[in-house]
Amino acid sequence: MTNARTTIATSTAKQRGMKWLVASMVLAVTATVAMSAWAHRGPGGGMGAPGMFGGSPERMGRMIDRMLDGLNATDAQRNQIKQIAQAASTDLKAQRESSRGLRQQGMQVFTTPNVDAAAAETLRQQMLAQHDQTSKRVMQAMLEVSQVLTPEQRTKLGERMKMRSDSWRERKHRHQRERPAQ
Repeated sequence: MTNARTTIATSTAKQRGMKWLVASMVLAVTATVAMSAWAHRGPGGGMGAPGMFGGSPERMGRMIDRMLDGLNATDAQRNQIKQIAQAASTDLKAQRESSRGLRQQGMQVFTTPNVDAAAAETLRQQMLAQHDQTSKRVMQAMLEVSQVLTPEQRTKLGERMKMRSDSWRERKHRHQRERPAQ
């Protein structure tokens, strides 16, 4: 009888330990993916150019002026593009607030004693839908801006963006090479 109890207790402890291990791994993977998606910001601010559509109106105006410098953009083009960026910024601000709520829900889902896989999956799908909305809004703004610029201005801007991206990647790789090994 004692042998059977020991076997059952050991089995139950192993199952409990396995559940905690799986829950911890799910939490770790989810947190890693969420943090890397949140933290990753490449040239232009990451996805498309949300960096241009965020922050204060003054900062956004300076970024747009810097982007248009050297393109011989008219005052009318500059004003139109600033209006497009302001509208996108307003829309994206509401989406950022919604995303913040989803992240808070995620913390609630993963900090409960028993993690509900269905709730986690529902939350993941909501996060994907939110990301898709943001991506669509940024793309819409970029298309609107492209209609304001001439083909020559777009070509010149594309070349400058490529140079900037290449320069950013080179700085990133140089930093990684020079960073001391841990």
